[in-house]
Amino acid sequence: MKLVLFDCDGTLVDSAHLIHEVMVRTFRHFELEEPEAAATHSIIGLTLDSAIARMRGLDEVDAQSQAMMAHYKSIFAATRLEAGFEEPLFPGIGGVIADLSRQDDLILGAVTGKSRRGLNLICESHGWTETFFVARTADDCPSKPHPAMVLECCDIAGISPADTIVIGDSIYDMEMAKAAGAYALGVSWGYGAVDALKRAGADRIADATTDIPMLIRQFGPQFG
Repeated sequence: MKLVLFDCDGTLVDSAHLIHEVMVRTFRHFELEEPEAAATHSIIGLTLDSAIARMRGLDEVDAQSQAMMAHYKSIFAATRLEAGFEEPLFPGIGGVIADLSRQDDLILGAVTGKSRRGLNLICESHGWTETFFVARTADDCPSKPHPAMVLECCDIAGISPADTIVIGDSIYDMEMAKAAGAYALGVSWGYGAVDALKRAGADRIADATTDIPMLIRQFGPQFG
């Protein structure tokens, strides 16, 4: 058995436009300089309080970062309903998830910087409410790249990190996987640069969504 843990934003769904818009509105509300899109893209994958602190040039989460996180959460759902701010699946990923979910020797899970509510919205929107056996979110664990999300999913599934593959688009996903002792599969269609993913420890890179099943089958001790 293998445990396959998917990141969400930038790996399964293309949510950068929505995340950036909500971040801009949040910074504007607090009368701070609005961030550039590149700055928002660079923190996707982190939990929200850590992401906002980093965008403000801080190493630690302070009271204002927490207040901004609360505001971000309060306006996210309404913004998501506006035209042009949907969170569509990346092309082909729906079929890949459907195929993998039918494999008897695979257990699928999700590890995301989204809130539990945010992940549930994605699953409800795309018919995945029964797809992920286990999930860990920003509400459950420390921010990536801390390995807790992966390790807790492994404990629940009863599968060793050595038999676990983390699939993601950010350096935080790759670093989290390696810190947990799992394999790291980077994807090229998200928000992280391929060279950065490799430097962060990616064992392999998927250049297309349809590469994922083949690469999962290739993972083994020879890539450790």
